[in-house]
Amino acid sequence: MSLLNDLLGYNEQFVNNKEYEQYVTTKSPDKKLVLISCMDTRLTELSTKALGLKNGDIKHIQNAGAVISHPYGSTMRSILVAVYMLGADEVMVMGHHDCGFGALKPEPMMNNMMERGIKEETFETLKHSGIDVTSWLKGFDSVEESITESVGKIKHHPLMVEGVPIHGTVINPENGKVDLVVNGYES
Repeated sequence: MSLLNDLLGYNEQFVNNKEYEQYVTTKSPDKKLVLISCMDTRLTELSTKALGLKNGDIKHIQNAGAVISHPYGSTMRSILVAVYMLGADEVMVMGHHDCGFGALKPEPMMNNMMERGIKEETFETLKHSGIDVTSWLKGFDSVEESITESVGKIKHHPLMVEGVPIHGTVINPENGKVDLVVNGYES
């Protein structure tokens, strides 16, 4: 049986047994917070549970490295939607120690892409179109610096309302300890 069939089979039982009822909430976050965290599987539940959050408390955005890579990309757009349309009053960017994105080197990933059928000419075409795939796929050296940079991109975004606290934190994926990097109330 395929993974998809397993998942859909489980879902059928989930609905039939009304297990969804424990997760019913509204579209707006109860705690008025949007959290941007890494997509690392260790953080799927840990990033919220370590802060005492439950379903419905926050808007949660996950991407590689919890990085705001482009001021007009989908992550920034989601943050703005959470603030302007869904009632979020604060933003927290949460990176983590031992982040695979931080260690990401573009060459091995590009080699993997070519092994799976992406042609080398595609990278050249993108380069001539002004897209530097090598820079785009490069990780970061310091999670604290990366978080501080992402906090700055959000805080100084021309469409971000002034006065919204933008916090930066780093979580330890082994024990859930969260360290403050940027206190949005002070900056």
